[in-house]
Amino acid sequence: MARVVVDVMLKPEILDPQGQAVANALPRLGVSDISSVRIGRRIEIEFAGEPDLDTAREIADKLLANPVIEDFSIRVDDTAGDAALESA
Repeated sequence: MARVVVDVMLKPEILDPQGQAVANALPRLGVSDISSVRIGRRIEIEFAGEPDLDTAREIADKLLANPVIEDFSIRVDDTAGDAALESA
């Protein structure tokens, strides 16, 4: 299976209250050298055959991202087979 990853982020000019909340909490954890945090979404699309970036771009543009306030990027995930080995 081929996996395409879509990363959706708020546009830089849009306020990010979640990111601000995380940035404000970091000093309580002893982290003081962070100037900004932005929160986004990662969406993984698995194709049965070869990854179709045009189809993934259409899905992201019409369904996954709000083009008024969000930008998105698309990439093929070459580590799809290694994903089971990684954990948080």
